[in-house]
Formats: sequence, structure tokens, C-alpha cells
Amino acid sequence: MIEFINCRKSTKNGFILLFFLFSFSLTTNAQIRELQSMWEEQIDTSSYDFRRINYLKISEEEFLELYDAQPSFGMFRDNYFITGVPTNKEINKQTADAKYQISISQRLTKSRLPFRTSLLLTYTQKSFWDIYENSSPFADNNYNPGITLIRPVLSNKELRGGVALSFEHESNGLDSIYSRSWNFITLSGVYFYNPSISLQGKIWAGVLGDENKDLFRYRGYGLLALNYRSYNDNFWASLVLNPTKKFNAVNTIVELNYKPVPSANQYLFLQWYNGYGENLYDYNQYTSMLRFGLCIKPAMRNFY
Repeated sequence: MIEFINCRKSTKNGFILLFFLFSFSLTTNAQIRELQSMWEEQIDTSSYDFRRINYLKISEEEFLELYDAQPSFGMFRDNYFITGVPTNKEINKQTADAKYQISISQRLTKSRLPFRTSLLLTYTQKSFWDIYENSSPFADNNYNPGITLIRPVLSNKELRGGVALSFEHESNGLDSIYSRSWNFITLSGVYFYNPSISLQGKIWAGVLGDENKDLFRYRGYGLLALNYRSYNDNFWASLVLNPTKKFNAVNTIVELNYKPVPSANQYLFLQWYNGYGENLYDYNQYTSMLRFGLCIKPAMRNFY
């Protein structure tokens, strides 16, 4: 146990990453507002009816030109900092914690590859911080670099969704018996039912590290996510279901986001995680954590 604690990252690194998380939001607000306004200009606001609403009335060529014109560097998944307590055990300094995620992407090519795909370099880091304990050590850091081919899907001049094929690595950066890692391929797709409701499916397969050979037993082979986004973009809600290998349990994530300042891109964020595999080190331990904090979101979408 002493050896493991010595392997944890220093608190200083946490403050550096936390500073990056919030300063990053300032540099991305302008491009998000620009893309958001382009999206809203395409919406017929005269009759906001989910059965008849028209959105992003644009040809595929026009959409790809718009996409290629966006800055190459930006957010990939949600960026957030949250803290909270367990719902399945006693609350104290050892069980309460903080969690943050930093997720960025760099577009390496425009949509000129076969099938009009573009290539992204992505990086997501998710960290679990025992911030209330003495010396505030990190319990686990999960590093997730990847490379992704992505393509939007349009039908009858409407944006209907997108597909992505990714090659990824995830590990906790430790060695010996504390090491957790895997290399995997993911295929994901998102379907926009309308501007407010989207559905995402994702499946994966890969090669597991020696110390986590039974990871699929707890994380399964895929997930299904249902997202709701209010028309004014002030409220988001998401439900993520991740069945385990034998479907005898379902890892569940519920997320609620509220934007108190309409002109900003910072949300008050509530997340409940219930199940296994929240982090790599304790992937086979049951977790039920309710956390609250701040979130910075990519333009117009959630992505898991």
C-alpha cells in the first residue's frame, strides 16, 4: 500500500491541470459561439414542434466546408471538475473525493480522406483525487490517447448524426501489480432525432493488460447514451447505460448540466455514477458516487 501511495501523482500536477481546464474554456468560447450561431440560424424558430422541426438545412458539401473551416484544436468530450460523496457507504474523508476530466482533440486532416472522413488526434484524462485526505493524494489517473476517423451523416439536407472509428489506448500509468491498461478499437455512432434529443451507441474490442484480464466482465463491450439538450442550450441531461459482459449488471451514469450565465460556456454539473469500472485501478469494485461541480461542454453535443 505504501508503494502504491508513493506512485501517485503529486498534488501540484492536479492544480496545473485544473488551471488548464478553466483557462481552456476562455479560448474556446468564441469558436463555440460562432458554431452555435450558425446552427441556430439554420433552425426554423417560427414553429418549434418536435414533429415538424427543421434543423441544419444544408447540403453535405456545405456542411463539410463549414466543418473544415472550424479551428483545428478544440474540446473532444466534456471537460469538468466535480467533487462528491458515496451513496453506498459511510461519508468521511476517505470516501469523499474529487474527479476531473480533460478532453481535447486536434484535427489532423480536413474531410478529404476516403468517404469524406477527417482524422482527429484525441486525448482524454480522467483523474480521481482524494482531496480531503492528508496530503491530498491521487487515487488513480486514467490516460486515454487515441486517433479517430469521423464522418457526419446527412440525409435530405439535414444533419442526422455521425460515425467514428477510433484506435485508443487507456492506462493508469503505473507498473507492476498496480498497472491497468488496454489497447482497443471503438465504433460509435450518434443519431440526432431533433435538435434537442440525440442517441449514441458505442461498441469496443481490444487487448487487455496482464493485471486486468477480466476488464470486460465489468465494463462489457459497449454503451448506449440518451442526451437531451434544451433549445436555448441552458440545460443538458444524459443517461448512459453500459451493460457488463454477462448483462447481469448495468453500469449507469446520470448527468445534469445547467448554464447559469447564457453567454458563457460553464455549466453547473451533477453526475451520478453507479456500477463498476469508473476508474481503471478499482475497475472490479462497485461504486456509487454523487458529485457536483463545473463543466465545459463541446459545441452542440455530448460524446462518450
